[in-house]
Amino acid sequence: MNAQMDPHGGLIDQLEDALGSKDLARRAEVLRRVTDLFALRSGAFSEDQVALFDVVMSKLLENIESAARAQFGGRLAKLPDAPRGVIRLLAQDDAIQVAGPVLTHSERLDVETLVDTALTKSQDHLLAISGRKMLVEEVTDVLVDRGNRAVVSATAHNTGAKFSDFGVSTLVRKARDDGDLALCVWSRPDIPRQNLVKLFVDASEVVKNQLVEADPRRAELIKSMVAQATDDIQAKARAGSNEFARAADEVRDLNAAGKLNEDRLIAFADEGSFDKIVAALALMCDIPTGSVERAFVQKQTEQIVVIARALDFSWATTLKFLLLHAGVNGTSRQQLDVTFANFFRLQPETARMALKFYRMREKAGRGR
Repeated sequence: MNAQMDPHGGLIDQLEDALGSKDLARRAEVLRRVTDLFALRSGAFSEDQVALFDVVMSKLLENIESAARAQFGGRLAKLPDAPRGVIRLLAQDDAIQVAGPVLTHSERLDVETLVDTALTKSQDHLLAISGRKMLVEEVTDVLVDRGNRAVVSATAHNTGAKFSDFGVSTLVRKARDDGDLALCVWSRPDIPRQNLVKLFVDASEVVKNQLVEADPRRAELIKSMVAQATDDIQAKARAGSNEFARAADEVRDLNAAGKLNEDRLIAFADEGSFDKIVAALALMCDIPTGSVERAFVQKQTEQIVVIARALDFSWATTLKFLLLHAGVNGTSRQQLDVTFANFFRLQPETARMALKFYRMREKAGRGR
């Protein structure tokens, strides 16, 4: 810093006096004048000159009151060549009015300082960081893991934020019961589809309804993926089950002999043989085994009623299926009363048309 750089007479002498003085007001005033000088010619200094300003500013910053530090930080925060050392000091100041503008705006902060600040400082500091124009994965990992609801939401809403696998998984976990966060994650184009599936599956019913309302087409796609994934899991489980293999063989033999009928299904229900009922209904309706399994494990009873009516089974037989469903889902008496009404309202021909639709949907799903 030489005399040519000094538009104000006597600044160097004042600087020397201020650095050796314990008068905080005087130090703050000289810091203001040094900052004026730097801001006036920002972008014109060499790296060596910026380094000199760094040393001087850092020394003047020591022990001055927070209001003066905040004013100083606010002026440096948006300067593209602000001295890195003093910027780092300001960013890690415990007073958020000092650190906030620098954490949000300064391009001179390195990733290491941002991560260290996010790991050690207050939630207000994290919130300030979350508002940066760009956020790299190392920083968002800390923000979504350590941050409170406001920090996580602000980070998720930041279009300049990048997320690692850990960051995305953490966002999805925290969004399960948080409708606003879930909607934000749901709408981000950079969230992998498998994570959206997990969000949809794990979300509370309230949140799930919000997601469907926000983007019905995406919700339908996710539902199809969930169903396909469930089928794949069930298929692998069946493939490794000797019990299911024996049940499927018995059902095929009965069908070949012309003995697979409603009475046989009643006998299977009385035995409590879930595998035989599933295999038999799938064969008789010509639909995938996974579709029948889903009908028995999902909360709604609609598909069971459609299957039973399409096969022209009696209410007594259907009730046996529903009791098996209740063993899985805890169906209430009220649900059974509603299902009873639906059973007699649904005509067999309509049910068979619905089954054709199920078949078409299953084939379309496997064609994707």
